[in-house]
Amino acid sequence: MANIKSAKKRIKVIETKTLRNKMIKSALKTQIKKFEVAVNSKDLNEAKAAYTAVVKSLDMAAAKGVLHKNKAARKKSRLASKLNGLSA
Repeated sequence: MANIKSAKKRIKVIETKTLRNKMIKSALKTQIKKFEVAVNSKDLNEAKAAYTAVVKSLDMAAAKGVLHKNKAARKKSRLASKLNGLSA
């Protein structure tokens, strides 16, 4: 356990940031699962709506530093290819 005041504060701040990151990641995973369900059910309109929501969530997570920007881009690309495979 930390004894120095600044170290105690850092522990509190890290806990807060960890909770925020977990919340963002969890919401992102939920969005991706909704998209996957829409793609598996072959519902094109629902899949397109879910895709736009996923892209927004990925961009926000990358902007906040929860995900690396290249990882977000890679996920968007893979999801887009699934969506294109559905429409083709």
